Amino acid sequence: MAELTTQTSSCCAAEAQASCCEPAEKASCCDTSAAGGSCGCAAGQTDDMRVDTTAVRELVRERYAAAASTIAAGGPATCDPGGEASSSCCAPDIGTSDKHGREVFGAALYDGDDVAEPALAASLGCGVPTAVAELHDGDTVLDLGSGTGGDVLISARRVAPTGRAVGVDMTDEMLDLARSNAAEAGIENVEFLKGYLEELPLPDASIDVIISNCVINLVGDKPRVLREVARVLRPGGRFAVSDVIADDDMATRADMVQWTGCVAGALTQTEFQQALIDAGLVDVEIKETHRVHEHAAAAIIRARKPQVHA
Repeated sequence: MAELTTQTSSCCAAEAQASCCEPAEKASCCDTSAAGGSCGCAAGQTDDMRVDTTAVRELVRERYAAAASTIAAGGPATCDPGGEASSSCCAPDIGTSDKHGREVFGAALYDGDDVAEPALAASLGCGVPTAVAELHDGDTVLDLGSGTGGDVLISARRVAPTGRAVGVDMTDEMLDLARSNAAEAGIENVEFLKGYLEELPLPDASIDVIISNCVINLVGDKPRVLREVARVLRPGGRFAVSDVIADDDMATRADMVQWTGCVAGALTQTEFQQALIDAGLVDVEIKETHRVHEHAAAAIIRARKPQVHA
């Protein structure tokens, strides 16, 4: 849930209290005697960089572990730990397709030779970062939140024979699937590492290109992730990801169900651009590709790490 802060009296309304605090915290976070003369409830808070990152991480891990377990059993992706079928890892009102039936998440976004990659059958992404990453033979590519490994395997083929692709994911079940997919495809220039995006298990200046497919929006501490991006990129290295960008008027960004469902944790375009600049990246470019929600869109986000000049 969003970090509790002193808020205006409007957040003390009954409807706000119903969603802004955990049940055990009502007495403290919605007490009108709190400092500042208002409840401490975070309803309506728009600062997405101030969240309980541990709670976010565990909810996301739980949902994606459920998806991986279902996929491994031969079923469709479900992110419900209780086992009920779901159209995607998104919240109930955010399926893989929009109200017009157009696919906005998943493997249907890929085309050409890539769509034949078996690991993409379970894709939960909102774009195709490999299509805009300009990968070349010899590049070392890192996929943040690599899931079942589809984008890693596509990248590995494009940077072969001298390059390699690395995937980082925090979910054991996803890592097992990714390694199995790589073995079945006979691709050897890949590596899958367990780790958090806020603490990448890689040395400084070791990566040429960073990609990601609709994952950064799920992380609680995005500025820290982008600082890690800048740390592991080599000078001149490129950042090219697909992610969800929230509209400025989005009103559900403190809702944890929506957060784990791909939308509520998203930054606005201005917030994402500033976070990249603050991390030390340059040439930031954010381009909307398609709508995924009434208040959010998928986008391609690109930037690079400056060259070091003597």
